[in-house]
Amino acid sequence: MTDNGYDSTVVVVLEGGPATLPQTMSVQWTSGLSKIKIPHRGGHEHFELIETAVPPPDQPVFRWTTRTKVAE
Repeated sequence: MTDNGYDSTVVVVLEGGPATLPQTMSVQWTSGLSKIKIPHRGGHEHFELIETAVPPPDQPVFRWTTRTKVAE
């Protein structure tokens, strides 16, 4: 993460969700990022930032919340 916390690529930990998703992923980090949506097998897996980071503070942890289908 850059010193100001804006526009950098960081590795995040993904907790929960389908077993076919990786446990970590690189994402574009911006100030205020609290949710991510990952395209996966005809839908989207939704994750929300949780307070815990493993190991702190470099890898934010996102917990799976739901899956949505791609609109047709």
